Amino acid sequence: MAQAWRCAGLRWSPAEGPALLWDGARPSPLTWGKRVSFGVVAGGVRQCVGARGHPCPMRAAVPGRSTGARCEECARLDRAHSVAADGIADDPRPYRVYLAWFGPGLVKVGITAAERGPVRLLEQGAVCFSWLGVGPLMAARRTEELLRAALRVPDRVPYAVKRAVRSTLPTGEEERAGELREVYGRAVRLGDWPESLERTPFQPVDHVRAFGLAGAPAAHGEVSELVPGGSVSGELVAAAGPDLHLAVGPPSIAALSSIAAPPSAAAPSSAVGPRPVGRGGVIVLDTRLLRGWRLVPAGDGEVSFPVRQFKVAEHRQDGLF
Repeated sequence: MAQAWRCAGLRWSPAEGPALLWDGARPSPLTWGKRVSFGVVAGGVRQCVGARGHPCPMRAAVPGRSTGARCEECARLDRAHSVAADGIADDPRPYRVYLAWFGPGLVKVGITAAERGPVRLLEQGAVCFSWLGVGPLMAARRTEELLRAALRVPDRVPYAVKRAVRSTLPTGEEERAGELREVYGRAVRLGDWPESLERTPFQPVDHVRAFGLAGAPAAHGEVSELVPGGSVSGELVAAAGPDLHLAVGPPSIAALSSIAAPPSAAAPSSAVGPRPVGRGGVIVLDTRLLRGWRLVPAGDGEVSFPVRQFKVAEHRQDGLF
């Protein structure tokens, strides 16, 4: 029987790009054109991944569609110590407030520890972003709340919506930064900014090349869950946030490695030309769905996990413009 691996998620580095993490093994750097092939052990059960570095004491089973891969108790413990839940209000580190753009009509506000730089924006799949300011945690949090209340800018955008609009992105960086520029202008004209928050000039950062979206074929659907005995095999054409864009079908590049044997590879290229794809089209795989499963190598073949087609819809926020 083939050795089984447990995936610990997708890691982003501004310099090196994305890499899959494995429990007890070195990371697998991901490059465009790399073959991603794996299956779930037949008869397997997805187990809770625990909280804050500790295993789940109950080894509880979790649903296949859960992106958190945690049971109710472990999810509660993990969130209790998070910035998002205001569980660490006395954190002395400086925090940055940012505006992120994911596609037409989709702008959000958020905060991240200054020491992390743009990693949080890569993790969220932000196509374009700009810093708003930097200061103590509570000042950053109050600024975030100010924008939510005064400009009706949300602090969350569902991943399903982010995926569905990636095929409609404008081709130019200036156009992609346009909505951010307008929201930034409205934000800095607001009163009641915390005095301890230092404002940052508008300077948009574009991630289209970092994500490999320039020249990549549009995805038509997403894997909705992993199931025992199922498998997927496809060429990596792009990656954004936790998502891998895979061209499924017969391989068009020979002798590409499986992700189940973590290799040493170079960082993704930033080529903007169109790239070859398999005959089955492109689907999106949320790597958060991998956590908690025992994964094994799989041969080239069709996708046997459930795939949900994207719905064509207008995802424009109310009240921004």
